[in-house]
Formats: sequence, structure tokens, C-alpha cells
Amino acid sequence: MEEEQIRSRTIKVFQMSTLHRFMVYAPDCTTEGTFEKRLSVREDHLAGFKAKIDGGFVRVGGVLLSPESIATSSSDKKMIGSMFICEAENIEEVKKVVESDIYYKAGVWDAQKIVILPLLPATPIP
Repeated sequence: MEEEQIRSRTIKVFQMSTLHRFMVYAPDCTTEGTFEKRLSVREDHLAGFKAKIDGGFVRVGGVLLSPESIATSSSDKKMIGSMFICEAENIEEVKKVVESDIYYKAGVWDAQKIVILPLLPATPIP
């Protein structure tokens, strides 16, 4: 029995080790019209990300807001980028997903400032 439990744990660790977690920081461009462009392709972006969430690639994510957005309860919410945590075999897979997103293709995200880093979480991720 004990040998079977050890073998089972070994298999689980091996299977889990093929996927890594990554943090993606994708700030918006600061050029005139970026916000309007973001809104014009937002539904396509959300539909694409829903599929990635349902498929288990994206674990958690959302829009980044400016600090002024939370100054008061009535403050306008100014979207300034996106952030998500995902699971993939390698960083190249994450880059392909980012580069296929409508926000990237439409020039909403600032391609020169996107950051993708491996992540070793200290807390559980849903």
C-alpha cells in the first residue's frame, strides 16, 4: 500500500511539473485613442480570454486601473493595462498567446513594455 501511494505521488508530481505558472503584465499604449481602441475590441478580447479561462490556461486576470481610479467611490475607472497569471509548458507558449490577443494585434497593449515572467506562487491560485 505504501509503495503504491509513493508511486501515485511521483506520477502526480511528474505530471504537474510539465506546466509552469507565468505572470503577464501588459500595459496599454499611452498614445491618443488607445482607450477608445481598447473599448472597440474589448468584446473580442473577453471572448478569447473566456476560452482560455475555460481551458485552464488563464488562472486569474483582470484590467489594471490607475491609482486615481480608487481615490473615491465615484472616481472614474481609468483602464491602463492588463495582468494575468497563466499555466503553460514554456514562456514561448505564453508569448504566442499574448501575441495572438486582439489587444496586442490592435495596438492596445504596448508590445515593447509587456513583461512575462515565471511565477512561483506563495499562496494558492484559483
